[in-house]
Amino acid sequence: MADVAAIAGVSPQTVSRVLRGLDNVTEVTRLQVEAAVEQTGYRRTGLARALVTGRSRTIGVLTHETDYYARSSMMLGIQRATHQHDYFVSAAGTTSLSAASITDAIDRLRNQGVDGLVIAVPIWDEVSLLRVTADLPTVVIDGLESFADEIVRVDQEAAGRMATQHLLDLGHETVWHLSGPTAWKDAGGRTTGWQAALRDRGIDEPPVLYGDWSPESGYRNGLLLGRMPDVTAIFVSSDEMAFGVLRALDELGRSVPGDVSVIGMDDIALARYASPPLTTIRQPFSEMGRVAVEHLLTLIEEPAAERETVVMLPELIVRESTAAPTTRA
Repeated sequence: MADVAAIAGVSPQTVSRVLRGLDNVTEVTRLQVEAAVEQTGYRRTGLARALVTGRSRTIGVLTHETDYYARSSMMLGIQRATHQHDYFVSAAGTTSLSAASITDAIDRLRNQGVDGLVIAVPIWDEVSLLRVTADLPTVVIDGLESFADEIVRVDQEAAGRMATQHLLDLGHETVWHLSGPTAWKDAGGRTTGWQAALRDRGIDEPPVLYGDWSPESGYRNGLLLGRMPDVTAIFVSSDEMAFGVLRALDELGRSVPGDVSVIGMDDIALARYASPPLTTIRQPFSEMGRVAVEHLLTLIEEPAAERETVVMLPELIVRESTAAPTTRA
C-alpha cells in the first residue's frame, strides 16, 4: 500500500479509502490510486482486511456429505449469494449426524475464523451443540431453532399432507409411504404430514417403509410394495428414491400410473424426464440457500437486528406418474 501511495502521490490512508470504496476522495485522486494499483499489481489480501476490520468476510457452511441433487442445489444458492455480497465460503462436511461429528465440523469452521455459520444438516435437539454456536451468528436450514439465531425451512408437514391429499383426491383408498432416514428431521415432518392427511379422512395408516435417500433403497422397497396387489398409491420422500420405485414397479409389470400412482418429493431436474414424468412436491433449494445467506449477513453486520424464522411453502407439481385408480372387475 505504501508503494501505491508513493506512485499516486497520496497518503496510505487515502489509498485505503479508495480501496474500500469510500466517498470522501475526489474523482481525480481515485483515478490516480487506481492507476497506481494497476501499475504495481497490488492486491489487498483477505488477511490484511481481517486484521483491520476484525472480520474475515467468510461464512462457514456445514453440509451433509452427499452427491444427491438437493444438497448440491442448496449449496449453489449459498455460493451465489455469498459471491454477490463479496463474501467467501468455507465448507465442512460430515457423513454422520451424531452430535460429536457435527460439533467437530463446526469447531473446524470456527478455527478458520468464519464470521458466521449456515448449518445445512438435519440437527435434532442435542444440548451439547449449543456450546459451539452460542456466540457466533448462525442460521440453520431445516433444523431446530434452539441452535440458531434464525432458521430457514420448508414446511415439511405441509409437503407430506399435500402429496397424500393429491393421491386421495384422485380416488385412492389409502397411500403407502416410503420415508427417508429417521435421523433426518425433514423426513420426519413429511411422515407426520402423511399421517395427518390419512387421519383427516378416517383412514388407518399402512406401515411406514424406510430408505436412505438412494435410488437403490427405493428400488428395494419398490420390489416389496410392487408385489402387494392392494398397493395403488405411494408417496416417496425423495425423487431419487422414487426413481428406484419406478424401476422396481416396471420390472414387476406394474404400470405407473395405471396400476400404481407414485409421487416424489423435491422436484429435482431429472424428475420431468423420468418414465413416466414424475409428479412431485417442489422444494426451493437454491432459494433456501440464498435466503439463509442473506439473513446470516444481516446478523453479522447488524447484530441487533430482529431474529425471525422463514418458512417456505412447498408446491405440488403434477406430471404423469399419478392418476385415478383403475376400476377393478
